[in-house]
Amino acid sequence: MFLTRFRLNTARPGARRLLSSPQSMHAAVMSSFPALLPSDTPPPDGPRVLWRLDHQARAEVLLYIVSPHRPDLTHLVEQAGWPAAATADPPVPGWLTKAYAPFLDRLTAGGQWAFRLTANPVHTIRRHDNEPRKITAHLTPIHQMRWLLERQERCGFRILEKADNQRLLPNGTTHHGKQEHHGDRYELTVHDHNALSFDKTRAPSGAKKGKPVNLVTVTFDGRLEVTDPQALRRTLAQGIGRAKAYGCGLITLAPLTPTARQTP
Repeated sequence: MFLTRFRLNTARPGARRLLSSPQSMHAAVMSSFPALLPSDTPPPDGPRVLWRLDHQARAEVLLYIVSPHRPDLTHLVEQAGWPAAATADPPVPGWLTKAYAPFLDRLTAGGQWAFRLTANPVHTIRRHDNEPRKITAHLTPIHQMRWLLERQERCGFRILEKADNQRLLPNGTTHHGKQEHHGDRYELTVHDHNALSFDKTRAPSGAKKGKPVNLVTVTFDGRLEVTDPQALRRTLAQGIGRAKAYGCGLITLAPLTPTARQTP
C-alpha cells in the first residue's frame, strides 16, 4: 500500500478543469497506474485506489491517494502541477509517495488519532411498502454525523467524546424531533457540504450521454480511538461508504497535537 500527496497548481487551466469534474479527476487518478486497466474492477474485499481533495485555501488544494501500487503522477504534474520545477529537480518529481504498510502495521488498540474523511452519507427510503427503496443523501449535519457514528464500530474505531467541561450541553446531546442530536457530545465536526452534479460519460461527438451523476459530499474532522486495529487497517485500505470513484471514502489519520491530548 502507498499514500501519495500531490499539490494542484490552481493557476493552471488543467487543474481548474480537473477540480470542476470528479469524473475527470477520477480518470486522471486511475491513469497513474500503468498496470491497472480501465476495465479492471477492484476486489470486493481487497485494497483499492482511493482519493480525496483537501481545499486548505483557495490556492492550496491537495490531492491524496491511497493505492495498492505506487503511482506515477507525471501526467498530473504536466497538466496541473509545476512541470518546470519537477524537471529542474529530478529527485523531487512533483509529488510525494510513501509506503503505507509500516504505518498501518503500527496501529494498536487504544491509540488515538486525529482523522479526516470526505464521504457521501446516504440512506434508503420508500414512501409506500410496495415500492422499491431509493438511495438518497443525508442533507443535515445531524443525520450525516449519525451516519458516521453508526459505522464506527465495524470500521475499527470509536469517535472520542468531549470532556464534560467542554460540552455546551450538560449531557452533550439534545433532540431534534424524535431523533437524538449528538452535535455537542463527540469530537467531530461536519463541514464542506457540496451538492455535485456532473456527466459520467459522453458520446464520441462530445455530447452528453446518459443521466448526470448527483452526489452530496461532506467532510468530517475529528478524533478517534482505535478499537480493532485489523478492521481499521481494512477501512483505511478500502474506504467508507459509497462514491469512492468520485473522491469519497478515504479516511486519513494524523497524530494528535499535545494540546489536543490535554484534558483541561
